[in-house]
Amino acid sequence: MRIYVPCDTSARSVGADEVAEIISLAIPGATVVRNGSRGMMWLEPLVEVEAPGGRVAYGPITPADAPDVAAAIADDAPHPLRLGRTDDLSWLAQQNRLTFSRVGVIAPLDADEYEAHGGLAGLRAVLDRDPRHVIEDIVESGLRGRGGAGFPAGIKWRTVAAQSDECKYVCVNADEGDSGTFADRMLMEGDPFTLLEGMAIAGLTVGATQGLIYVRSEYPDAIATVRSAIEIAQARGWLGTDVLGSGCAFTVEVRVGAGSYVCGEETAMLESLEGKRGVVRAKPPLPAIEGLFGHPTLISNVLTMAAVPFIASHGPAAYSELGCGRSLGTQVFQLGGNVRQGGIVETAFGITLRELVEGYGGGTRSGRPVRAVQVGGPLGAYLPASALDVVMDYEALATAGGMLGHGGIVVFDDTVDMAQQARFAMEFCAEESCGKCTPCRIGSTRGVEVIDRIIAGEDREANVVLLEDLCEVMRDGSLCAMGGLTPLPVLSALHSFGEDFQREQA
Repeated sequence: MRIYVPCDTSARSVGADEVAEIISLAIPGATVVRNGSRGMMWLEPLVEVEAPGGRVAYGPITPADAPDVAAAIADDAPHPLRLGRTDDLSWLAQQNRLTFSRVGVIAPLDADEYEAHGGLAGLRAVLDRDPRHVIEDIVESGLRGRGGAGFPAGIKWRTVAAQSDECKYVCVNADEGDSGTFADRMLMEGDPFTLLEGMAIAGLTVGATQGLIYVRSEYPDAIATVRSAIEIAQARGWLGTDVLGSGCAFTVEVRVGAGSYVCGEETAMLESLEGKRGVVRAKPPLPAIEGLFGHPTLISNVLTMAAVPFIASHGPAAYSELGCGRSLGTQVFQLGGNVRQGGIVETAFGITLRELVEGYGGGTRSGRPVRAVQVGGPLGAYLPASALDVVMDYEALATAGGMLGHGGIVVFDDTVDMAQQARFAMEFCAEESCGKCTPCRIGSTRGVEVIDRIIAGEDREANVVLLEDLCEVMRDGSLCAMGGLTPLPVLSALHSFGEDFQREQA
């Protein structure tokens, strides 16, 4: 008997380690496997039992529930927390899990299981191919950066490959600092070999021999898991001086960030990797031409790089047949905030925000009406409930005045004060600005002061005009997205929820 209990940080935070220990002691003949999380956070810890017809799920199992559940599992008896076959749960059955296909299915560091579930097929497929053809497959697939900008990944690959420099790098930005985002962490903790395989494919294709993963310091479990995965991959010849006997070298190491949000911006990350203060660089030159230590550098987000093995093994058409318009493939959406069923949803572009919030999310946790949803992290727009039917793709969200960002979705009910949310956005920018450019450094500080005056009722009309002018300066004059996008949540709150700025103060 094989019983699966997640080792994901989220599951462990609600007692998964204790549950695993109790079940292991209660059923001595069973093998307890620590897998990643399936992403149904409201059911964690989720326990799965291997059965002839597929795994059977139980959840959420607290340590107090574990003895009774273990007895029911041992006797194959009914139990109130038995949910049925895992694959039949509607939350999972309706998804298109490509990037997350193995997360929650295998033990994260079991290399044999990784291969048995399709791992390394992509890397093996590209070894005998012309790198130019591999790059064109990435272009044809329509894969775009999942870190926020949505830039076509294949164009970056083509640019780095075209550089004649013998020293090139592949850097993965895992500095996942946006509010309501946790997909990078879950993938690194649940299926780290997918990330390493994607990096190896990229490195061998563009001519890089060194890969670096920049992980935020707040992710100790992800850091430990990825480092262990690197050691295993090197021992098996998946990484190292002779990748799978190809004669090509590619190594990977993990670098830990120092807590700066702005290092999620690619050039600030490069500064940090070079041992400097995390400050945004002016562009040009582009990192693809002159990046880490002045050498051509391919920079991608975790989810972007983790999508590469599927494209390499199944072909670009299998990826691009999903999605809509110029937003092809799948997006990993992360549901958080005041939502009843938070977690990971990987599905093709084209789903609506309403389907995510009310369908997958089940509405608000409080049971009150949805008033606002922030899509795209702390720099994303606050969309009102009337905009829930917007299609979740890059262009549709931009038309609606928002952005997709890293796919984080934070839900608010009708008790939220949107004037305070606007203030939070400005204050967040003031706290996290690297300080290099004046519009961001000074503009955000002045912005907090102006919003405070509006809330206090001081010459509201004039201060609203001033706030809009200030946001225009920040948007057009800031060096990077930190200051350039902060006006998005501020102005969306001001224009969609203006009544919150006009309240009489007690």
